[in-house]
Amino acid sequence: MTAVRSTFLRTVIALDAAACGVMGATFLFDAGWLAGPLGLSPALMQPIGGFLLPYAAFLAWLASRPALPRTGVWALVVFNLLWAVESIALVALGWVRPTDLGLAVVVGQAAAALIVADFQFVALRKARREAVA
Repeated sequence: MTAVRSTFLRTVIALDAAACGVMGATFLFDAGWLAGPLGLSPALMQPIGGFLLPYAAFLAWLASRPALPRTGVWALVVFNLLWAVESIALVALGWVRPTDLGLAVVVGQAAAALIVADFQFVALRKARREAVA
């Protein structure tokens, strides 16, 4: 397994950890309060929040490593892509009917996941080019 040494990539992962931590805590602990404004049920938000908190801790730990496993970072890219697709599918398939604000939150975090995946992908490609050169 090859390792990637990239300050940019570690920064992207650290920022993702922070965003996942904030969103996770908000969904887990404030789901009842957010249900009305977002039009999303606590039964949906709380498990998502419960997943995002340990995921954020894992990302924070990963970002603290001097070298990142290339296959692990590829797994993060795929995970972020799937997260974005599933988020949009949640709304597009009518599984939830969020308010306009809720739709903005769902679409916004899906877009953020795509941006993070893109940054991770670009960093992986750059690291590979540098390793070959």
